[in-house]
Amino acid sequence: MLNDLLSGLVVASYGKRYGVELEDGRELSCVTRGKKTDLACGDHVKIKTTGPNEGVVEQLQPRTSLLYRSNSFRSKMLAANVSQAVIVLATQPSFYEELLNRCLVATEAAGIKAVIVLNKCDLDNAGETMARLQDYAALGYTIQPLSAREDIAPLRQWLKGETSVLVGQSGMGKSTIVNALLPDKMIKTQEVSTVLDSGKHTTTAAHLYHLDAESHLIDSPGLQEFGLHHLDAEQLELAFTEFRPYLGKCRFNNCRHLKEPECAIQAAVATGEILPRRLAYYQQLRLEIA
Repeated sequence: MLNDLLSGLVVASYGKRYGVELEDGRELSCVTRGKKTDLACGDHVKIKTTGPNEGVVEQLQPRTSLLYRSNSFRSKMLAANVSQAVIVLATQPSFYEELLNRCLVATEAAGIKAVIVLNKCDLDNAGETMARLQDYAALGYTIQPLSAREDIAPLRQWLKGETSVLVGQSGMGKSTIVNALLPDKMIKTQEVSTVLDSGKHTTTAAHLYHLDAESHLIDSPGLQEFGLHHLDAEQLELAFTEFRPYLGKCRFNNCRHLKEPECAIQAAVATGEILPRRLAYYQQLRLEIA
């Protein structure tokens, strides 16, 4: 029976159904066995055909990476087997810096590179917003200014040879970026609600697109939250890259870096080696996942 299975790549996730691309380029609409819905775009699978354009997933192949978010009740997979996350921000509507930090923590914990793209840089407040991001450049993250409607070329250099997932709030321009990279796909975009200062959800399912033979892009639905309940305390502190030189140097081995005496992380904040707001984000997450 196993010899009858076909190899495929999950290129679309619609909740309980998945688009699976076969090696010959055909795409089948597939379901999983039982109630399992634990597949993500980018997964390599083995399927059995059940009709001309339909199949059932019989096996999930080992993953090299998995990016997902979680709250106390459930997890939501964003992408599998990706080499980097492209975190899309914009000058308008306002982006949540807390959400940016949560995305960075998730990528670090998953062992995935992160590129921060500031879209809509043709708007008036681009300089001010870029200045906000310089602290992240100092941490070693790539910051790429972009005006996707005018010129997508600056982004292409970071996508070459990578399997990337676009993540970010609604209204940041992820679908516009995909349209510019793959104009024949024409992903539906909507106007940003300036009254609410927030974007409207346009992408309701995750999709994987082939930019070329070696470069692939997954567009994920817009985020308004990014829970990290799947991380433990050690994973969390390691995900803050600037903490790493000070870990293990606190007075207490089980230091939570909250209010404990002789905490090396808090001492580094006092001397300007670590930003106070980064420690504040860490402390908020530490209490949240406790």
